[in-house]
Amino acid sequence: MKKRVKGKHVILSLVFLVLGYMVSFSYHLTKQEKAQNTITDKQWNRDLELRNQLISQEERNRELQNELKEKQDKIVEIEEELAKEEQVFFNLAEDAEKYRMFVGKVKVKGKGVEVSLADGDYNPNEENINNYIVHEHHVFKVINELYISGASAIAINGQRLTHNSYILCNGPVIEVDGYQHPAPFVITAIGDPDVMTSALNLTGGIKDMLVNDNIEVTIQKKEEVILDPLLGT
Repeated sequence: MKKRVKGKHVILSLVFLVLGYMVSFSYHLTKQEKAQNTITDKQWNRDLELRNQLISQEERNRELQNELKEKQDKIVEIEEELAKEEQVFFNLAEDAEKYRMFVGKVKVKGKGVEVSLADGDYNPNEENINNYIVHEHHVFKVINELYISGASAIAINGQRLTHNSYILCNGPVIEVDGYQHPAPFVITAIGDPDVMTSALNLTGGIKDMLVNDNIEVTIQKKEEVILDPLLGT
């Protein structure tokens, strides 16, 4: 009987020992997990500070991005203004070059035509000598027709014409801005040679009128016409 009671005590002791070990292990494990999951005040404050810094930095980044966009828009506006000014300056330079060419201040060259006006053959039966020589109005008609058909520069016997040039008839010669030139009068013009020759050769036009006035007319297309600048004032 005594041996049976003693055996029960041993079994109960083992059961309680195992149960105590399990409770103790569970307690320590729970305590460790709780310690791992528990955030101290110092850590919390540190995390909060870092979060606030991150938010502040993101707000600063947005401000800088807005400033960058504004500056880029300003640069685009400036570039557009510069492009407009560049076009204006280019147009002014182009106009200035045209005006210099128009007043004969620069040397020019290009395709064009050459028109020669010579006195007609002497006719002893003709009482009036003026009926077969070239007059200033003949030269004027040719020059006007050339300008109308697009000539950009014109010269008579190599002398450039300007916007205020004048031509006078003085006996067998003509005066261009005070300089005398004898016949034949060679009128050179820079422009589209096809357009200018077509305008001069129109039926009933300038050439026919000159021929009817006993003027010898020669019209030639030129691949290159060179006109020197007008010297002096």
